[in-house]
Amino acid sequence: MKSLSITGLILLAVSALLFYLTTDFAVEQIKISHIMGIMAGIGIGLIIGGMVGYVSKGSAIKAEQKKKEFKQLQKDKEELEKQAADIAKRQAELEEQNKNPQI
Repeated sequence: MKSLSITGLILLAVSALLFYLTTDFAVEQIKISHIMGIMAGIGIGLIIGGMVGYVSKGSAIKAEQKKKEFKQLQKDKEELEKQAADIAKRQAELEEQNKNPQI
């Protein structure tokens, strides 16, 4: 977004320079073509802003989804570790019982 703002400021400066060179900032010299240029600039800015917003929103949604998947994988890993510990404990108990049979 920072680079987009810098690009916008550069374009605004270029448009102000071109306006100064063509009209000498005289209000009487503003014509319908200037108004059309302003409206076209606003339209282009809205289109570019919409595309950038759409892309950044998609990136944010993907990042959030990855975070959720990572948390779920961590929970699954913890559950598997608990199950492995329980199985190891049971196996150790069974081996202990097999070594010391009580008849």
